[in-house]
Amino acid sequence: MHISDIQIRDPFVALENGTYYLFGSTDKDIWKSRAIGFDFYISDSGLTHFEGPFPAFRPAADFWSETNFWAPEVHQWKGAYYMFATFKPKEGRRGTAVLKSESGIRGPYQPWSLTAAGAPGPVTPAEWECLDGTLFIEQGKPYLVFCHEWQQVGDGQICAMPLTDDLRQADKAASPKILFRAGEAPWAYPLKGRAPGSYVTDGPFMHRTQNGTLLMLWSSFGEDGRYCIGAARSQDGTLNGPWVQEPEPLYSADGGHGMLFHSAEGKLFLAVHTPNKTPNERAVFIEMEEKDGTLNKKNVMAVC
Repeated sequence: MHISDIQIRDPFVALENGTYYLFGSTDKDIWKSRAIGFDFYISDSGLTHFEGPFPAFRPAADFWSETNFWAPEVHQWKGAYYMFATFKPKEGRRGTAVLKSESGIRGPYQPWSLTAAGAPGPVTPAEWECLDGTLFIEQGKPYLVFCHEWQQVGDGQICAMPLTDDLRQADKAASPKILFRAGEAPWAYPLKGRAPGSYVTDGPFMHRTQNGTLLMLWSSFGEDGRYCIGAARSQDGTLNGPWVQEPEPLYSADGGHGMLFHSAEGKLFLAVHTPNKTPNERAVFIEMEEKDGTLNKKNVMAVC
């Protein structure tokens, strides 16, 4: 099928052995309906036509969550594949959990992570409303970079915390650290009709440029209420920062939750979903170029 036929939010693309794997939030109604799971699509011939859907994760009857299956990312770590995704527990607060596949990128993915109390569930703090965790490796140590939601803190935060080496739990040796707040970005505006100072943080994604600059893509809402993607830059090149916000959004056409990947030809692409309205959201791939540690749009490959 053509990419324009696939309803998907939070697209995440992985390239393995010449095959593109497209993951994302694939339930038809991710907001209120009981969740089905996560699907993926594959392409051996570029980024316009895909086969699928194929199941990546289906919850067992006793799985601890039934709603809000959001934003799966797939990462390879020490011989296995791990899926980081958002879930709303039957009891408790929304957070990022980790699933594991022992049989390759296609899965099936099985529940893996544990809460601080040792029960199956999110690795993010149990008392926090969290979402959109992404994996980042720094000096051989795995970290989770995630959002502490505006619904709880007002000015949404991007936070980081170390994980155990098996990616199963938060490392109890260190507490989560706030990297920055949404209100620090000149391009981000508070939500209309909400309490003053309500700024959204969504979809962090880490990228190291060719000259060694550490960037973080993340999403919020712009002046006109449209979903946007911006970039922050670490001044010292590490996760600790401090982080400086780029003055203008990278993408502002009512699309967000971006990630970067390289094509089979070595080109750098930004994947986003747009428009930000169910059921119309579709994946868009935008060719990017790096210059002096910054990102610039080069060409929109697919606009749906």
